[in-house]
Amino acid sequence: MSNRCISDECLSTTGFSYTLSLINGKYKMTILYTLMEFGTVRFNEMKKYIGGISYKTLSLTLKELEGDGLVHREEYPQIPPKVEYSLTERGRSLIPILDMMCDWGDKNRI
Repeated sequence: MSNRCISDECLSTTGFSYTLSLINGKYKMTILYTLMEFGTVRFNEMKKYIGGISYKTLSLTLKELEGDGLVHREEYPQIPPKVEYSLTERGRSLIPILDMMCDWGDKNRI
């Protein structure tokens, strides 16, 4: 077993740093949690559920999550427009982490 020295390491090359780069942001975890709990969700439903998020912030955050392959966007060609969001397979792979966070919060809530 070798001893690691912090001066030889770089946080930015770790899996932790990569994961954090995908989920870091004020509402990303909340959006992922919402999709985990409710499956397929329409934009306005998510806006109402989350509360204090602006339309612009929700739209931009969903686009980032979609770009990172965590969220799927399905647009239906109808009037009025209908758009639904759901987790991709890659996004669903975060569910055990989200579940553990929920469990921790339930057990440690003060």
